[in-house]
Amino acid sequence: MPLLQIKNLSHYFGGLKAVSNFNLDLEPGELVAIIGPNGAGKTTIFNLITGVYRPSEGQVTLNGRNLIGLQPHQIINQGIARTFQTIRLFKDLSVLDNVRIACYSRVRYGPFTAFFHSKGFRVEETKVREEALHLLDVFNLRSYAQTQARNLPYGEQRRLEIARALATRPRLLLLDEPAAGMNPGEINRLMELILSIRREFGLTIILIEHQMRVVMGISERILVLDFGETIAEGKPKEIQNHPRVLEAYLGKGVA
Repeated sequence: MPLLQIKNLSHYFGGLKAVSNFNLDLEPGELVAIIGPNGAGKTTIFNLITGVYRPSEGQVTLNGRNLIGLQPHQIINQGIARTFQTIRLFKDLSVLDNVRIACYSRVRYGPFTAFFHSKGFRVEETKVREEALHLLDVFNLRSYAQTQARNLPYGEQRRLEIARALATRPRLLLLDEPAAGMNPGEINRLMELILSIRREFGLTIILIEHQMRVVMGISERILVLDFGETIAEGKPKEIQNHPRVLEAYLGKGVA
């Protein structure tokens, strides 16, 4: 059974069809990219998977369980985490607290236990702190632990957002343009990071990205969208010179 299965997914905004009959079977451990021009429907697909939007048509299942109708926090608990095209950190909190907050979806104590700082509360808090610090180590962010998130360099803010997503212990990670705004050196480090966390955490990854160096360098399979429709699917070498892909990006008459 695929880890994620999407069948005939469509979504309308008023009379505009943003996503049309999108299909994807994603096997455990795969790293798949979704690419396409601006407005092609890529982020809308992420929003449909994560419960931000409810699809007009179609099915989304994770390990055979239907996700349609679940709230975003319920979908997170099923094992899906995401980052965003525009960074969404708690910028007035420390780097450490940004990651700790994501761990709290799994704590076992309630308000009464927390109020009286019982032994159970202290044990859970220690676990949360240790796990958050471990993630900061993985992302080389520990030296920033007490720094306000807003004061991190841009590339480090991107890394922090991925670390926070991993704190929910996902099986499926959705990365929405993680290389946006990065310089070439940061992009190289990001590519290495994505591949290393995939191995270390046993992740399945869907990547939306405009940086073709990233897409071609780390993806095993690529789906290309244009005006909400899938116009091509295949391995990077197959996509690179696909006539319909070149037409979508560069205009008619190119291929």
